[in-house]
Amino acid sequence: MAPHTFPGQTGFYRGKVRDVYFIGEQQLVLLASDRISAFDVILPRPIPYKGQVLNQIAAFMLEHTRDICPNWLTGVPAPNASVGHRCTPFKIEVVVRGNLCGHAWRTYSAGARLLCGALMPDGMKENDFFPEPIITPSTKASEGHDEDISEKQLLEQELATPDEWAQIKAYALALFARGNSLARQQGLILADTKYEFGTYDGRILLMDEIHTPDSSRYFYADGFEERQAGGISQKQLSKEFVREWLIRNEFMGKAGQSVPEMTDEWVQEISQRYIELYERVTGKRFQPEPLDEATVFARIEAAL
Repeated sequence: MAPHTFPGQTGFYRGKVRDVYFIGEQQLVLLASDRISAFDVILPRPIPYKGQVLNQIAAFMLEHTRDICPNWLTGVPAPNASVGHRCTPFKIEVVVRGNLCGHAWRTYSAGARLLCGALMPDGMKENDFFPEPIITPSTKASEGHDEDISEKQLLEQELATPDEWAQIKAYALALFARGNSLARQQGLILADTKYEFGTYDGRILLMDEIHTPDSSRYFYADGFEERQAGGISQKQLSKEFVREWLIRNEFMGKAGQSVPEMTDEWVQEISQRYIELYERVTGKRFQPEPLDEATVFARIEAAL
């Protein structure tokens, strides 16, 4: 969608996937686009219904965790749009990992046993459960790659006070436990995810999306132990399959590399996998709502 101007708008930011509209000093609008990114690069073709999937999973999860942690969301006026409190963000991505996979596994298999100050025990295989979930924060970069950071470093850099960080960690672990409980009810395992927090009216609030395929990795619970015992790759619902496709085609976002061609069939497969994740995670049937820009913006203005 092309950028819009809302009454009272004081700013606009286009992220890799979302468009953020700042309304006055107290509100913001978050519009989930159909853009898809990997390795911090926006891929050349949009994915049908991806924005709706992300927005509706996030809204579902924010409502189902509000008793644990207050959050920014106040309304969902359109399938791909959310409205809520404008928080002052902590420049930290709080990554919680229940299983040894993705970036943690790449670090582990290279021989390291510390990730962001968190200890990863010897003798683990890819996708094994950690004895307890670990928190591996990263800096929230305005441009380029986020970078791993330890608790000690983020406190030294005053990205949060000790009391704020203690509260954020407690919230993140409780949210991860709830996310896993919801996932287990649907035959899934929440393997890892990220959270973002900010302050609003003197309180720490959960921001942005949570437990979506762009911010999380899910495994199928059925057959998990058997696949682990047999050294077989786990079936997963996440965006990791897009990253794996890019890696197979020799693209990891590095200088001089070109994004491989995205065929119509591949774009449709990505769309179907996002829709499958929505249905598996929420237990609801996906109802596509193709709305034109004018209708979406009119609904948002009415909500504001």
